[in-house]
Amino acid sequence: MLARQRQTLILSRVREDGGVRVADLARELGVSDMTVRRDLEILDSRGLIEKVHGGATALPGSALFEPGFAAKSSLQEAEKEAIAEAAMALVVPGTAIGISAGTTTYALARRLVDVPGLTVVTNSVPVADVLHRAGRADQTIILTGGVRTPSDALVGPFAVAALRTIHLDQVFLGVHGMDPRSGFTTPNVLEADTDRALAAAGRRLIVVADSSKWGVIGISSIATLDEADTLVTDGALDAKAREIASGRIRELMIAPATSDAANDDEPQEDRPARPAPEAMVAVEASH
Repeated sequence: MLARQRQTLILSRVREDGGVRVADLARELGVSDMTVRRDLEILDSRGLIEKVHGGATALPGSALFEPGFAAKSSLQEAEKEAIAEAAMALVVPGTAIGISAGTTTYALARRLVDVPGLTVVTNSVPVADVLHRAGRADQTIILTGGVRTPSDALVGPFAVAALRTIHLDQVFLGVHGMDPRSGFTTPNVLEADTDRALAAAGRRLIVVADSSKWGVIGISSIATLDEADTLVTDGALDAKAREIASGRIRELMIAPATSDAANDDEPQEDRPARPAPEAMVAVEASH
């Protein structure tokens, strides 16, 4: 394997997993530790990774940084569960909805197994899988084609072509970052194209994103803040960000913290009754 090929593979692993160890890379690539360290030094010198003792980590501030689905699942878990619970109150039985890829949208999808009569269009392999495994006869799950990304999204021309023929009542969009100037963004250009097509297919765009996404900018924009009908986020969003979001987005919904979020895998019959929708969220602004 050529040095450039090794470095490309290493960079892909770092971006997907968030970090790598020299020993693991040496074993997987069949080269010496010294060769791996030299590759890491080259990538570090180009500003693509950060070399640390025993390995390397991704640069979280990079517009290209895209952790894999498993890595993202462990971040802001309680906030994502609360946001998903709040967003579920917006889903109307018997409608057609779109769900983008992402760990917050996956948390929402796990709850949708309880909603009858849905048609769900998604480019997320995990979302389609969790709904398919539930086996509801009154739900229809449509998975787009495309090329799979580190976040388990199907993207590219095949996905975009399929979505351009679809008409949906609501679209639930997960994002990598949100910023007043750049809007809602992703570190994957092809995923941005696909997400734009999904958003355009819906009559109402609902973005689900925890507060840590505010101020994060990916390389490609999906939509401006003004294009979202609703943003569902958590209470840690600071006052300045709330003011900006309230002025740009039709409706800002703040999901309350819940101690039960981590126990969402319990069977439905073992959970306490869900509060009425009006008790689920605080609506900060509505235009």
